[in-house]
Order: sequence, then C-alpha cells, then structure tokens
Amino acid sequence: MARSTGRRTVVTVDVSASSGSRSRQDHLAAEEPLEIRVRKKPLAVTMRTPGHDIDLAMGFLLSEGVIGEATDVTTAQLCAGTDTPNTYNVVDIVLDPSVPPPVTDPSRNFYTTSSCGVCGKASIDAVKTKSRFDVTGFPLEVAAKTLVELPTKLRAAQRTFDRTGGLHAAGLFTTDGELLVLREDVGRHNAVDKVLGWALREGRLPLSDNVLLVSGRASFELVQKAWMAGLPLLAAVSAPSTLAVELAEESGMTLVGFLREPKMNIYAGAQRVTV
Repeated sequence: MARSTGRRTVVTVDVSASSGSRSRQDHLAAEEPLEIRVRKKPLAVTMRTPGHDIDLAMGFLLSEGVIGEATDVTTAQLCAGTDTPNTYNVVDIVLDPSVPPPVTDPSRNFYTTSSCGVCGKASIDAVKTKSRFDVTGFPLEVAAKTLVELPTKLRAAQRTFDRTGGLHAAGLFTTDGELLVLREDVGRHNAVDKVLGWALREGRLPLSDNVLLVSGRASFELVQKAWMAGLPLLAAVSAPSTLAVELAEESGMTLVGFLREPKMNIYAGAQRVTV
C-alpha cells in the first residue's frame, strides 16, 4: 500500500445494532513531515501526505515568491534525510544562480502544519506576497452551469479519499470543465501547492485560462497562492474568510464560495461568471 495511506485496527460502535461494537481494519490518510531545503539549507517544514513532494516544494516556493517559473530551478530532488529506515522526507531545491536565495526573517517562521499553512508570520503585510501577474486584465469567462458541475468531478477523481475519508483536494480545470490535474493531501494548502508545482514544471504559468477548485473553505492563503500562479478564478465548496474576499477584490480575482450544485455565492469578480 502507498505511503499516502496507512491501516489501523479500530473499534466501530453502533448503538442501534445488537452486536454493539466490532473490531475492523480502517484506512487512514498518512501525515508525515516534509523538510524543504534550498541549496541544502533548511527553509521550511510542512506536515503533508507523502506523494508529489517535489511539486509541493516547488509550489510552496512559487507561492512564497521565491521562484516564478520552471527555469528558476536547476535541480529538485528527494533526499533520504536522517530517518532510519529512510523515509525520503526531505526535498532539496537548487535555484538558478540568477535567482536570489529566500530571505529568512525571524518574524516569518516557515514551520507549517497540515491545517493552517504558513504560521508565525508577524503581520498580514508580511504574508501578502505580491504576484508578478496582474490578473485584473485576464478575460477569463466560465459558465455558471459549468462551475456547479466541478465539485462532482473533483469528488469522483479523489481515489485516496474513497479509502480514508480524510483528505482535502485541489483540482485545476479548464473553462469547459475538463479536469487537468488533481492532488490530495491532509492539508488543503498542500494540495494547492502540489497543483501549482505541477503547473510550474509543465510551463503553464500564468494559469490565466483555468479555474482552481478546492474542497472546504477558501482562506486568505489560498487566494494568495492562486494569485501568485496567475489564476483569475478560485472556487471553494465552502465559505471564504473576510481576508480572502478582501485579497480577491484587491488583486482582481474572482472568488466563488459554497459551490454546490445547483448554487454558488460569488464574493468578488462576478463579471467572469456567465449565467
């Protein structure tokens, strides 16, 4: 079985059944630390579901403004680390000599969790990394009828979720509703970084003709990540936060929440959704 899942014995209790309880094997979503290094120097540690780790690391560097295109990276490789047995929970990125190294600041603690993304940053201004893409002028349009079908398509492609029930998903779609890539992770922000890292390595940036759909809610950090990749439209199956809406308005993005067939709420950039 892949490291994206694990098995444990659980006791299932059903108060409506005469048997009361029974033991069985259950699949759990894996969660392990991943250390991201730049030129062999530790930069960040994130708790994630193993798989597509290089995409995760490159997506993280993209959303933090360290890199902006695939040519900014010379090599990216999984390393064994110090664990016994080796778990390959380290990714080392070597940047092109023309790319400035990431600035480490005591006010920006790059330890991240699977739930909250980058934590410990001193202020909102510290995390509001500016994108190199001006999405305001991106003329993307998508039919509302197409948008409301996306959550069903996303869910149908979540293979690991079917076994564990414990993973978030992010999917990149065309405006016609075609799923280009899907990634799952215990952290919603990690799933997005994996998608963005894939797009970066495929040379697809900016993602001016695409829609990003995330399971759960749309946070400030997810809007920032989408902006850094040049995505004009971010949709979520749950609610956005106030800061997420403010950043979407500031950046010129379209932000959709509560995307559940047959309805949605458009919190910013409604001109891109045609009815």
